Amino acid sequence: MAPVPTIKLSSGYEMPQVGFGLWKVDNPVAADAVYNAIKAGYRLFDGACDYGNETECGQGVARAIKEGLVKREELFIVSKLWTTFHDREHVEPIARKQLADWGVDYFDLYLIHFPVALEYVDPAVRYPPGWQYEGDEIRRGKATIQETWTAMEGLVGKGLVRSIGISNFQAQLIYDLLRFAKIRPATLQIEHHPYLVQQELLNLAKHEGIAVTAYSSFGPASFKRFNMEQVAEVGSLLEDETIHKIAAKYNRPASQVLLRWATQRGLAIIPKTVRPPHMACNLASIEFDLAEEDIATISAFNRGIRFNKPSHYFPTDLLWIFA
Repeated sequence: MAPVPTIKLSSGYEMPQVGFGLWKVDNPVAADAVYNAIKAGYRLFDGACDYGNETECGQGVARAIKEGLVKREELFIVSKLWTTFHDREHVEPIARKQLADWGVDYFDLYLIHFPVALEYVDPAVRYPPGWQYEGDEIRRGKATIQETWTAMEGLVGKGLVRSIGISNFQAQLIYDLLRFAKIRPATLQIEHHPYLVQQELLNLAKHEGIAVTAYSSFGPASFKRFNMEQVAEVGSLLEDETIHKIAAKYNRPASQVLLRWATQRGLAIIPKTVRPPHMACNLASIEFDLAEEDIATISAFNRGIRFNKPSHYFPTDLLWIFA
C-alpha cells in the first residue's frame, strides 16, 4: 500500500489526506471499526459530539495503542463542537468531556460543526443534544461566531487542541471570521461530491490557505437511510454509467474514482465503512491518477444539490443554515 499523503496545515501540523469518517458508525461496532481501520492503515479519524459514538471510538484507539499497532502521536483525531455549546463558558468544558470520552489528552483538530448557535442543553440532561431543545422545539442561542471562535482559540492556548477549524461554513461568514481570528482556521470541512462541487468556495479556501476536507464523497449514498426526497431525485453516483466507464478505463471500482476525483484536486477525504475490505479499497484510492479530462467530466455532474441540511431531516422554519 502506498503511503498516505499529508496536507500541511496553516497551524504547522501535517494532516493525512485520507481519513476515516465516523458519522453513522453504530455504537455496537464503532470500537471494532476504529481498531480495524487502524490495522488497515488509517491514521485520521473524524468524529464529533453529535455522532454519539466518541466513547466507543476511543475504546478502539485504546485497544490499538495497547496492542502496539500505533502510538497516540501517530494518530490525527478530529472532533467537533456541537451547536448547543457555542457560548464561551461551555466550549472548554465540552471539549474536555469529549477528550475524556476519547481517552486522549488533546485533539489534533477541533471544528465548529455548524455555523449556528442553539440554546445550551446540559449534557447531564441529554447527550448528544441533537438539534432540538426539547421535543420538536428549536431554540436559537445568542453566541456570535466571534465569541465561539475566541473560545476555540483558548483551547489551543491550553494545549487541549492543536489545530482549530470550521465545518459547513459559507463564504460570507468565512470572510467575517478572518477579520477577527487571531488563529486562522486550519481546515474547512464541507459536503462535497460531484453533485455539489462548490468550486468558488474551494477557490476561496485555497486563496486563504485553508485546507478543505470533503465529506459524503459518494453523494446520495450517505443519506439513503433518511428517506430524503432529494436522494430519490438523483441517481446513485456509485452506479452511474459515466462513472463506471471512467472506472473501467483505470480498472478501478467506481468508489475509488469518486474519492480520487477529490484528492487529486487537493482535498482531504473521510470515507466511512465498517467492512475491512472496503476500508482497504478506499485507502487504495490514492494509488492512481485520473486524466484531466476525466476530472472535468466528473466535475460537470455538478447540480448544486446539498443533502446535509437540517430542513431535510425535520420540519423547521428556524434553521436555514445554507440559505
